[in-house]
Amino acid sequence: MDQVIETATGGTEIVRHPRAAAALRRLIGDIGQRSGEFPAFLANHVPMVLEAMGRLGASPARLAEYAAFYNAAHNVPFPPPPIAPLTEADWHIAIGHRDRETDLRDFFADQVARLGGAEAIRRYLPTLFPGVAASATHGLMRLAYAVLRRDETEIGISLGYWAATWLSFPVRSGGDAPTIDPLVPVLAMRPEPSFRGIVLSSTLLWKFIEHMGTLPAFQAQLGRLQPTPGLLDQLRQISLQLYAATMSFEALHAVTGCHWLRLVAPYVDEPEHLAACWWEVVMSLYAKIGMPDLPDPALLDQWRTLVPPSDAAIAAAAVASDDEHDHSLVFSALEEYRVTGDPLYRVVAARRVGLLG
Repeated sequence: MDQVIETATGGTEIVRHPRAAAALRRLIGDIGQRSGEFPAFLANHVPMVLEAMGRLGASPARLAEYAAFYNAAHNVPFPPPPIAPLTEADWHIAIGHRDRETDLRDFFADQVARLGGAEAIRRYLPTLFPGVAASATHGLMRLAYAVLRRDETEIGISLGYWAATWLSFPVRSGGDAPTIDPLVPVLAMRPEPSFRGIVLSSTLLWKFIEHMGTLPAFQAQLGRLQPTPGLLDQLRQISLQLYAATMSFEALHAVTGCHWLRLVAPYVDEPEHLAACWWEVVMSLYAKIGMPDLPDPALLDQWRTLVPPSDAAIAAAAVASDDEHDHSLVFSALEEYRVTGDPLYRVVAARRVGLLG
């Protein structure tokens, strides 16, 4: 029997292909053995977006076709050779070292086998919170999809990937006053001239994030946002508004990142702490898109009255695309719509795949 995904959009349903789950197990099991990144230091999306495509209705043939396309296009390598086994006492020394990806994956595979995936996340992830910018937050993405799939193998791989590509900002020392409003440190960035016109030799997103962490004016904003209850709901609203206003690549990752945080939150004791660390990454990327104004409430209400095509049509357009960010955004947006009921998610999803002007 087909698996039906309810969308709460007036009876629209996305029907998952009856053989997609089996195809995904095989494909993700095979592809998951490859590295979390491909040259030069770009995130390997395919283990995650295959799951998104499957849940959006892709057939086994389309899943296999896309996996072959992605690997041919990017020549995703296998992880580097192991250097030395890691233990409970010394695994920290390998954090942030891409050449230790295999050692870290092996360490976390052992911990997942010993403790179970949920307990391994609860025990080890808080150490990794400050490095959530890892591979431009795609360590978080991979972990989120691993828990969505309840895939113990992928949980170990994702923890190793996050640890190997760890990227953190400096620890706060002074700076502006703490706040519980996520917009306060964002808006405080706008008058700062050092955040405008930044040009780097690298186009990598995580290199821009890394550079922002070296700027004293940005360091003054770090650690300001306090991890209070309800923080994720606040971040979700701001991220959606920012993406709706800009439809930018950077803001896309804010929308999808809120979905990933929601998936991971039940597995950690202090999800608001992780969310606060993640928000600083979004703040750094706010500079990259020119620090625009957020849309006013009247414009947001106007956008919410737009009538996009059905969820099934939006999903089908995403599945037909070869752009991994189409799959990622549409799946996350439709999932977040199911939780929040905010029709703006459906609007931005339709716009992303060219179905709404």
